[in-house]
Amino acid sequence: MNNVDKELLYLIQRDSRITTAELADKVGLSPSPVARRIRLLEDQGFIEGYRAHLSKSKLGLNITTFVHVRLKEHQDAPVTAFESAVSDMAAVVSCHTVSGAFDYLLQVLTADLVAYEQWVRELQRLPMVSQVDSSFAIREVKNQQALPI
Repeated sequence: MNNVDKELLYLIQRDSRITTAELADKVGLSPSPVARRIRLLEDQGFIEGYRAHLSKSKLGLNITTFVHVRLKEHQDAPVTAFESAVSDMAAVVSCHTVSGAFDYLLQVLTADLVAYEQWVRELQRLPMVSQVDSSFAIREVKNQQALPI
């Protein structure tokens, strides 16, 4: 990957609707080589897909909660079952295994506290869950979707 490829990735991740002609103009190449480079970056897995950045507030997703989860045990079966259950929960927008006192950190979006309570009760019913700790986001300071390249 060279500097032109990095610039293309930088531009595409900030505006996935940018045209090949606009990209070509910005990187100083003609559209055909830019299209080939983008296709190669997709084939090599640098570009995993394209998506729109939606407004949480317009969609009524007014509560962002960061949830730490500790499991009762860490054998393969309960870990796999937990990760599968969380993957099926639409309110969970990200889930990470973490170090420290908890096993997972989840980011959860809900319309309101009532919806959050319903969701957390569903989580607590999972037999492998030992402890849940929630932190409600007061205000979003930064939400950079672009990767630092």
